[in-house]
Amino acid sequence: MRDETKAVSSDKEVAVLAGGCFWCLEAVYDHIRGVESVESGYIGGHLDDPTYEAVCEGMTGHAEAVRITFDPAVVSYKELLEIFFSVHDPTTLNRQGNDQGTQYRSAIFYDSSSQQHIADTLIGTLTDQKLYEVPIVTQVVPAGQWYKAEAYHQEYFARNPFQGYCQFVVGPKVAKFRKQFARHLKA
Repeated sequence: MRDETKAVSSDKEVAVLAGGCFWCLEAVYDHIRGVESVESGYIGGHLDDPTYEAVCEGMTGHAEAVRITFDPAVVSYKELLEIFFSVHDPTTLNRQGNDQGTQYRSAIFYDSSSQQHIADTLIGTLTDQKLYEVPIVTQVVPAGQWYKAEAYHQEYFARNPFQGYCQFVVGPKVAKFRKQFARHLKA
């Protein structure tokens, strides 16, 4: 389903992030104070109206991503990116754990020069701090056409907490986030 990235009210902002499977990122960002909605979808490819199956084949160029609508008066774009870098591995090219392919790449899709600057600055800071043993490979690229993923992908972890992937991959990421960023949790 085609959708415009900037279709939000003037006091809200949108962040579009790809860090492996979108189920993981959606499950984390759903718990953040100031986040109003998180939608799983596809971005960065060359095929109109991609399906999950086509994206998984790795031939469309799309990344599995989340589109986060948030209130910048409550949580900043920089804080959302700090969480992003803590819950996925930004040093593996086209891979997160056992998920391999360009659809699992690490990417920040910005919609303004301000977002681009914040992302580039944070990556520079993390690099200078030598937080990772190898270089960060996260792409910082302009947001293009957003496609909402199929309905069964939305709120996947919340609806399927006992599914194997959720228990062994998504759950530990959510637990790590909750421990490290407790100050950002919704009440």
